[in-house]
Amino acid sequence: MAKVKYYYDSENLAYRKIITKTRKKIGVVLLFLVASALFGFLSVIALLNTPYFETPKNRKQAREIENLKLRYAILNKKMDEVESVIEFIEDRDNNLYRVYFNASPIPEEERKSGFKEVDRYKELEGYDNSQLVTNTTKRIDVIRKELAIQSKSLDDILKMAKAKDKLLAAIPAIQPVKNENLKRMVSGFGYRTDPFTKARKMHEGMDFTAKTGTPIYATGDGVVARADNTASGFGNHIVIRHGFGYETLYAHLSRYKCRAGQRIKRGDVIGYVGSTGRSEGPHLHYEVHKNGKVMNPLNFYYGNISAVEYVAIAQLANQENQSFD
Repeated sequence: MAKVKYYYDSENLAYRKIITKTRKKIGVVLLFLVASALFGFLSVIALLNTPYFETPKNRKQAREIENLKLRYAILNKKMDEVESVIEFIEDRDNNLYRVYFNASPIPEEERKSGFKEVDRYKELEGYDNSQLVTNTTKRIDVIRKELAIQSKSLDDILKMAKAKDKLLAAIPAIQPVKNENLKRMVSGFGYRTDPFTKARKMHEGMDFTAKTGTPIYATGDGVVARADNTASGFGNHIVIRHGFGYETLYAHLSRYKCRAGQRIKRGDVIGYVGSTGRSEGPHLHYEVHKNGKVMNPLNFYYGNISAVEYVAIAQLANQENQSFD
């Protein structure tokens, strides 16, 4: 039961009952409700915008975000160091190891190429720190690819190092006929006068004059690919595949001392000088090929001549005379 309130009437010297009007009561209630709602609204705004009203959970999340940003910054600094080391290894790989083993360098665009998938990093977008996370992820992916390429390259170099003895034995490093007095080399590599047409044309080998029946030597280890007379102009000829991209050709032979498929060693007698095919006289036409391209044989005679002898042969080889075939 509600309490009854009284007031003292001084004129009549008596206590009278206080009667509250209903309209006034409703006004007081409404005023209270409006004041409460306004206070609640202001409190929510304050909590959302004022750091002093952060909850413990919000403060913990903010600390974790700042900690993650710091860790990403440290990670990117470490990646700078990794990229520097990789760049150093790549430089030695291309300019030292691969040069030493006569291997083609790996192109820069192949090493540094990124990834072509458009949506590869789409799941990382749409967040407050998406750019930081996306850029870091991209750098990690590029480093991983660089490491994979470099790892494979070093594996290849290791194989080449293990096969170095075979490589050195395969390189055509001696003259194909005995040439102690250095006078048998009569026509070198380059443009020469054709003995039949008298036109100036490319001579893709070297011509060594010698008597018919003079022994011809294999200039490097390998396997005889052919020993026949089916190639136009060469007459009886031999092709040896040495491996590592090297091939040598010996043409105009009088007869053979090997057969196709036979494995031979550097210095083995494989045939004898003659004048078969398109030839002006007894001589050996000798060619060196590397990866399908014809090479100057003069660049390979380091196995059995001195520097002085090399200069003498070079002077003879560079004379633009008439070839023998």
